[in-house]
Amino acid sequence: MNKSKRDRLRKAGWTVGTAADFLGLSEAEEALVELKLTLSRKLRERRTKRRLSQGQLAKLLGSSQSRVAKMEAGDPSVSIDLLVRSLLTMGASRKELANDLARVYMNKASALMGLNERLPHSFSQISARTLSRMGDFSPALTNVSDTRLARSVI
Repeated sequence: MNKSKRDRLRKAGWTVGTAADFLGLSEAEEALVELKLTLSRKLRERRTKRRLSQGQLAKLLGSSQSRVAKMEAGDPSVSIDLLVRSLLTMGASRKELANDLARVYMNKASALMGLNERLPHSFSQISARTLSRMGDFSPALTNVSDTRLARSVI
């Protein structure tokens, strides 16, 4: 929402905030929701880019069409693990997933700091120290190119 519209709404007595404010979500809960929605969007984008129906993707994943629909809708019954495994099964690389997730959090940080422009798509300037703080991601690095990814992307 642009600033002038927000100001008009406030002058008219409306409270302007985020969905997280309205729902009373903690920062951790908000981050979890954004993470799931990002993974859900990426799954749908990858499926449509490959010109697959939900049924075809379900067959590829060994699941049902209705489950794929729930995955793409960010249904609470769908785990983050299932979304990540599905993206990897469809050919997403660890680097793509890391960049997508980093972009979500960097854009969130820019919004919190009041920056109007989005951050760049390359995150090579983020320190390797950030990766070491991610815990479970580090052991998943299995080859030289993954190690370079860890040093250059995150």
